[in-house]
Amino acid sequence: MRLASVRHLGTEVPALVDARRGVVRVADLVPGFSGDALSILVDGRWAELEKLAADAPDRVFADRESVEFGAPYRHPRLIWGIGLNYVDHAADLSEQVPDEPASFVKGDHTVIGPGEPIPVPPQSSRTTAEAEVALVIGRHCRNVSEADALDHVAGVVAVLDQTAEDILERNPRFLTRSKNFPGFFSFGPEIVPLAELPDLAELEVSTVLNGQEHRTNTVARMRYSPAFLVSFHSAVMPLQPGDILSTGTPGAAHIRPGDTAECRIPGVGVLTNPVIQG
Repeated sequence: MRLASVRHLGTEVPALVDARRGVVRVADLVPGFSGDALSILVDGRWAELEKLAADAPDRVFADRESVEFGAPYRHPRLIWGIGLNYVDHAADLSEQVPDEPASFVKGDHTVIGPGEPIPVPPQSSRTTAEAEVALVIGRHCRNVSEADALDHVAGVVAVLDQTAEDILERNPRFLTRSKNFPGFFSFGPEIVPLAELPDLAELEVSTVLNGQEHRTNTVARMRYSPAFLVSFHSAVMPLQPGDILSTGTPGAAHIRPGDTAECRIPGVGVLTNPVIQG
């Protein structure tokens, strides 16, 4: 059962999504619940809520198409991003995949959810949108082995990661600035538990612009696997429940005001955002 947030009475509230029965708000399973989806991850309550949802009557569920999804949560403690992780993407840019993961950190001010506009900042004449699959950490993770790394992952989620590419091209030291404008990290609509995915390596990630597939690749074509990335970054710093590790893009699309950017991952979801002038 998937974890999400839905818009209700002018706010966003956590919900579970069942493929057969639809969407149920957590407050309808736990009367008086006032936390967000991040608190569910931090408190380790996802499995408990799944059991409550399984026992709940059909009347508390809404049809998935009748609800509006927001960002799963608005204030992740940490967002790690990875650059140049698909071998083919690096080749497209006439660059080599680095000998170690090329990672960067984004602030929570960059977070938006499905359907919210991506603002192109006035400082940039070339902003790109990059579809990615991200890992959501499920429990404390420090110095874990690659073999054990995915045991610490709660699930995966679709991402659109934006870059002010022209700023980055001026100097690679400008990576943090080029990645941290408001609206430069969209994720959702649902966090999909790993148990729902038969093989993480077979996931297909597509950057889509205005309905046209721009670039597609599979997780198996990553230079650094999801398990390796979790292990590697857990040796840098502790990873905590709700932290997000976005694993890199198969290809970036130049976006302009009026465009619509999408991340499509069969089995995970479709994330769509319009583009406006910031």
